[in-house]
Amino acid sequence: MTTTHTTQPDTTHQDNPQNVGLTTGLYREGEPIVDTKAPNGDIGDRWGKRKFEARLVNPSNRRKLTVIVVGTGLAGASAGATLGEAGYNVKSFCYQDTPRRAHSIAAQGGINAAKNYKEDGDSVYRLFYDTVKGGDFRSRESNVYRLAEVSASIIDQCVAQGVPFAREYGGLLDNRSFGGVQVSRTFYARGQTGQQLLIGAYQALERQIAAGTVEMHTRHEMLELIVAEGRTRGVIVRDMVTGAIETHLADAVVLATGGYSNVFYLSTNAMGCNVTATWRAHRQGAHFANPCYTQIHPTCIPVAGDHQSKLTLMSESLRNDGRIWVPKNREDCDKDPREIAEEDRDYYLERIYPAFGNLVPRDIASRQAKNVCDEGRGVGPLVGDFRRGVYLDFTDALTRMSADAVAEKYGNLLDMYQRITGEDPYEVPMRIYPAVHYTMGGLWVDYDLQSTIPGLFVTGEANFSDHGANRLGASALMQGLADGYFVLPNTIRDYLADGPYPALSADSPPVAEARAAVQQRIDTLLSINGERSVDSFHKELGAIMWDFCGMERSEEGLFKAIDLIRSLREEFWRNVRVLGSGEELNQSLEKAGRVADFLELGELMCVDALHRRESCGGHFRAESQTEDNEALRNDDEFAYVAAWEFAQDDTIEGRLTPVLHKEDLAYEYVHLKQRSYK
Repeated sequence: MTTTHTTQPDTTHQDNPQNVGLTTGLYREGEPIVDTKAPNGDIGDRWGKRKFEARLVNPSNRRKLTVIVVGTGLAGASAGATLGEAGYNVKSFCYQDTPRRAHSIAAQGGINAAKNYKEDGDSVYRLFYDTVKGGDFRSRESNVYRLAEVSASIIDQCVAQGVPFAREYGGLLDNRSFGGVQVSRTFYARGQTGQQLLIGAYQALERQIAAGTVEMHTRHEMLELIVAEGRTRGVIVRDMVTGAIETHLADAVVLATGGYSNVFYLSTNAMGCNVTATWRAHRQGAHFANPCYTQIHPTCIPVAGDHQSKLTLMSESLRNDGRIWVPKNREDCDKDPREIAEEDRDYYLERIYPAFGNLVPRDIASRQAKNVCDEGRGVGPLVGDFRRGVYLDFTDALTRMSADAVAEKYGNLLDMYQRITGEDPYEVPMRIYPAVHYTMGGLWVDYDLQSTIPGLFVTGEANFSDHGANRLGASALMQGLADGYFVLPNTIRDYLADGPYPALSADSPPVAEARAAVQQRIDTLLSINGERSVDSFHKELGAIMWDFCGMERSEEGLFKAIDLIRSLREEFWRNVRVLGSGEELNQSLEKAGRVADFLELGELMCVDALHRRESCGGHFRAESQTEDNEALRNDDEFAYVAAWEFAQDDTIEGRLTPVLHKEDLAYEYVHLKQRSYK
C-alpha cells in the first residue's frame, strides 16, 4: 500500500495552473526496504560468514554461465578480469575506444588502505569509523566495515600487478593524508594514481581477453536492460561506429558504469560520463538510492567563463602541504597575493577547525570556501557579483621542503595547473573553488551488491552503498577495486549457483520489446527536428541543478527547480535538434539520449533533496543549520536510505511520480552524533 505525500509550495506555484502537479503530490511512499543478505553477529565476522554461506559454482559449471559487465573502469575491469579468471564466460562493454580510457584514469590523489605503515594509530576499525563519520552517518555499517577489511588486500593485489606506488627512501610504500582523517593511509603514485591502478586492472582484463574467457566490445553503449520473468537476462547496446542495435544475453549483468555528476553539465567528470545505463535499469525496476547525494570537491580550478564544457580537478592531496586562505579584508581581494601581508591573510580552515585544519572532509572545506566567497572575500575574476576562488598556497611548503621535494610529490599536478591557467604555482598561489565531483547516490544494492532486480549487480560508483552523504578522499578507488576484485566474485556466485537460466532467443517477447523500445527512442529523437542543440538543453539543466540542488538547497528553490526541469524536459521532446542518422557514428544522437535521461534524473534528485529536510554531508539545507551555520542533521526523521522506485504518469509531458522505500539505518558500533572537526 502506498500513501501520497503532498508538499505545498508557495502561493505563486499554486496560482500557476502549469504547476498543478506540484500541489497534487510529488511522490508516493511504499513499503520499507530491507537488506536481507547482510549477516548478523559481530561486525568483524560478517564478511567471512557471508562468504562461507554463499553457494559455490564448480569449475565445470562456470563454463556454462555468461556474465555481462558494462563498464571498464576500476570496478568493471577488475570484475571482468576476476570473473574471467574464475572461468565464467564474460562479455565486457565500454563506450570508449579502449578500456584504458575509462574515467577512473582521471583519479589523482590516492587509494586508502588500513595498512598502518606509518604506525600512527590506523586500523581496520579506524578506517571504518572515519568512513561512517565522514559520510555523516548515512551509510551502512556492515558494508563500510567490509570495505575497510578488504582494503589491505587491494594494495597487495596492485603491488603484485606492478602498480608503481610511491616509496620511501628505504623502499617501503609511502603514505600521505587525505581529508577527514588524522592518520596517513593513502597510497599514491604522484598525481597519477587512478591511471596506474587502471593500467593494472586493464592488464588483468587483457590477459583474460587473450585467454578467451572475456569477450571485449569497445565503442558500444548500453541503451536498455533486458528483464525476463523477473530476472535480468541481458542488454541492448548500440554500436557507436555503425549504429547497429545489438542484443546480448547472459545469466547475470553487472553495471560498473560510474556516477552521474554530469547532470550538472560542469563537473570534474569526463564529458562522456552519463547516467544512461543505471537510469535504464531504474526504469526497469531497479531502485535508485539517495540520488541527491552528490559530492562537491573543494580543490577544483575555478570556472573561467561560459565557454567551458568541463572542469579540472586539482588533487585533494595538495591539501597536505598547501595552505588555504583568503584576504581578511575585501579591499585586498584584487591585489597580487604576494603583496598581502601574513597578518592580513585568513587561513580560515585552520582557524575554524584547528584539529584538522586544511584536511577537514570535502563537504566542510567546500562549504566554507563558498561562505568566504559569499562574504565578498573571494579571489580571482568577478563571476557575477562575487569572486569565486580561494588561494591554495605552497609558499610555506617551498620554504620547508625545497622546490625539488615539492615537485617530487606533486610536480605533475602543479605543471597541469600552470598549463591550464598560465600561472606558475611555484611563484603565485593556486586558485581553487568547489565543483561537482563524485556521486554517493546510485542504484540500491544489498550486501551482495545485487539490485532490486534479481541478476542485476552494481559495483563501484554506480551503486550507493558505502559512502553515505559524503565520500572521504581516496575512497573511490578503494571501493571500485574492492567490489571488483574481492566482493562481487564472492557474492555473485550465490546467484549463479541456480544457473544456467532458461535460454532466451532474440525474438522472445521481453527481448523484442526491449530492442523495439530502443529503436523507437532513437527514431523519436531523430524525428523531432527542432531548433535547439542538445548541448543547450544540457547546459540549462546544469545551471538549474547547480543553482538549486548544488552546494546549498532550500524548499523554495527546489520547488522552482522541479518546475523548471519539467518545463525544460517538455521543450526538449518538442524542440531538440539531433543531426545525422542512426545508422552511423553520431555523437549528437549519443548526447541526446544521455541528456534525456539526465532530465529525468534531475527531477528525481530535486524531489529527493526536497523530501530530506536536513543538512547532511555536503547537502546543506538553508532551513537546517546550527547557530554557527554548520550543517544540522535530523536523525530522528531521516536516518534511512531513500530508495526510489520508478513510476511514471507521462514523462514526455513532464510528470514523474516516484515511490519512496525507506531502509532504516542502524548504528551499533559508531554512535550517532553531530560531526565535529574542531
